[in-house]
Amino acid sequence: MRLLLIFTCIISLTASAQRTTAIKCGQLLDVRTGILNKNVTILVKGNVIEMISQPGAMVKLKADTVIDLSEYTVMPGLIDCHTHVLLQGDITAEDYDVQVLKESVPYRTIRAVNSCNIALQNGFTTIRDLGTEGAGYADVDLKKAINRGVIPGPRMFVSTLAINTTGHYPLSESTYAWELKMPKGLAEITGADEGRRVVREQIAHGADWIKIYADRGYTRLADGSYRSIPNFTTEEIMAIGDETIRSRRKLAAHAVTRDGILAAINAGATSIEHGFGMDDECIQLMVQKNVYWCPTIYVNDYVAEGRAKAGSPINKYFSETEPALFKKATAAGIKIAYGTDIGGYDWHEPQTKDFEFMVQYGYSPLQAIQTATINASALLGQPLLGEIKIGNYADIIAIKGDPTKNIKLLGDVKWVMKDGVVYKTGK
Repeated sequence: MRLLLIFTCIISLTASAQRTTAIKCGQLLDVRTGILNKNVTILVKGNVIEMISQPGAMVKLKADTVIDLSEYTVMPGLIDCHTHVLLQGDITAEDYDVQVLKESVPYRTIRAVNSCNIALQNGFTTIRDLGTEGAGYADVDLKKAINRGVIPGPRMFVSTLAINTTGHYPLSESTYAWELKMPKGLAEITGADEGRRVVREQIAHGADWIKIYADRGYTRLADGSYRSIPNFTTEEIMAIGDETIRSRRKLAAHAVTRDGILAAINAGATSIEHGFGMDDECIQLMVQKNVYWCPTIYVNDYVAEGRAKAGSPINKYFSETEPALFKKATAAGIKIAYGTDIGGYDWHEPQTKDFEFMVQYGYSPLQAIQTATINASALLGQPLLGEIKIGNYADIIAIKGDPTKNIKLLGDVKWVMKDGVVYKTGK
């Protein structure tokens, strides 16, 4: 009797996993070509795209569920390659300190559950979360909870605690009573051996990526160029890069000027985060070594005024030079992956604002869309994401209108499916 019950349960679970959904699309966007194919039907089986009809073909499908999106443009779910679900905005150092000092990790994780759902409702079905900022390995728990269906949220690729050298990241000991041992927003190391140990520690706790802070202390020189202080010795950063790569992980580097960018690239970084002050040599090396850039444009604009009032105008300078830098870097062939740094700004702000900046700076709407689809999936090494094609995961969104003509439409996603499950139906 017990064996019969187990067998029945297995059959039931298998049948549930293989349920089929037919999606009737008014227009289906091919993100590689920009072609909008009209009157297409997508058949989803379980969590995978099983069939895509020819445009305009009369299709009669037997499906468990039929979803009519004939008045909408359908496209792959978006990918944000730089988020912080465990942060809720930190324009000033005080904003950051309050979260680390006055909010417990459980409380921050509860808030992060909401952040994950916001990302999904925004149409971002995948995110790369680059650092818990003092919340330990809570990003791994969030990822597990999403994967197990406990909470709604995007696919997560996590980096746990980012890595920096001792004394070079908030909270600063000099700001508080020196008798206190202050918590830190990341893992601190001194020496190459400690760098290797911490990489292994992050991976042991579930890190998909390793994140480093490669530089600090940003300044603009009289000639308009930018410089900073590198955080790691050559031995330290090379050890971290080597340990990351030999462990079959990838390295993401917060690096703003040549002092951090060149060191990170030479250590094997796959992506440069921010890069507001990069120069021609950085651009050339990134193109040569196929290193991606996550420019995180909006967050810099968002924090610039508040930080200037607090005495640091550097972000305002970056805002002034960013348009020309973006044009120069993309003309040289640098690869852009969409990354917002949301969490660095409030989660209730638009997550799609960077698309608008990219178009203002010279990208076509399609090129901007590609940064959050096929480019982002390539950076993540996830070929089953970022494109609607047979065999890919059923991560699908729908909007009204044509985003290849009006990029702002991505800010109003009407319908969201992730992994074959519908999470938003606000049509």
